[in-house]
Amino acid sequence: MSCCHVDSKWVGSKQQEFQANSMQLLYYQAPLSALLLMIVIPFAEPVTSAGGIFSQLWSLSAILSVICSGCVAFLVNLSIFWVIGNTSPLTYNMAGHLKFCLIVFGSFLVFHEFPSANQIIGIVLTISGVLCYTYFKLEEQKSLNELRQKQPA
Repeated sequence: MSCCHVDSKWVGSKQQEFQANSMQLLYYQAPLSALLLMIVIPFAEPVTSAGGIFSQLWSLSAILSVICSGCVAFLVNLSIFWVIGNTSPLTYNMAGHLKFCLIVFGSFLVFHEFPSANQIIGIVLTISGVLCYTYFKLEEQKSLNELRQKQPA
């Protein structure tokens, strides 16, 4: 969790430091990430041995699935950079927690499993925290707008 927090703080600080928008920062970050993964993957995954990525012939549907997955991952990364650049790392974390609660709640609906008491308490507390954060951010924005309107141009 702290790794994600450090990463989101880094993204926000680099966007401000370089005066770059989310697409520009992702454009420079993605090749470095790909290079680092290419170095690590042969040691972490069986590349040519049984079950490895190059040990079998891939069907067209499997190749298309990998390409679509890569495109979705790119869009997710772009949205992360966009959210952090336009709001703050804390807002990004709040959105992530809300997304997780919605996924857990959706799994209850899809799989018809009643949540445990701990899950219900966790979801209620998380959503309450997100709502409080949103309320205070909106109040802060409202007071800033009122101050701007009172100041002469």
